[in-house]
Amino acid sequence: MMLIAGLITAVITFIRGDSIIYKLGSLLVVFLVFYALGSVIVMCLDHFDKVNSKQEMIEDEVIEKDADGDISEQSPDNE
Repeated sequence: MMLIAGLITAVITFIRGDSIIYKLGSLLVVFLVFYALGSVIVMCLDHFDKVNSKQEMIEDEVIEKDADGDISEQSPDNE
């Protein structure tokens, strides 16, 4: 996505006939914006992954009922 945005920026600045300095500045700004957005998205996904892994650990410690109706916790060596 970032490379496509860079390509579009390069083509637009080329068609407009902008100077090389302006082209490079525009390209740098576009890359920095997409880098920042990507970093925010990665941080959000990592946060959600941590929350989900904690929830999975809690769900792994499921309390099961026996046939008699007694409640017994699942032990790790029963896997």
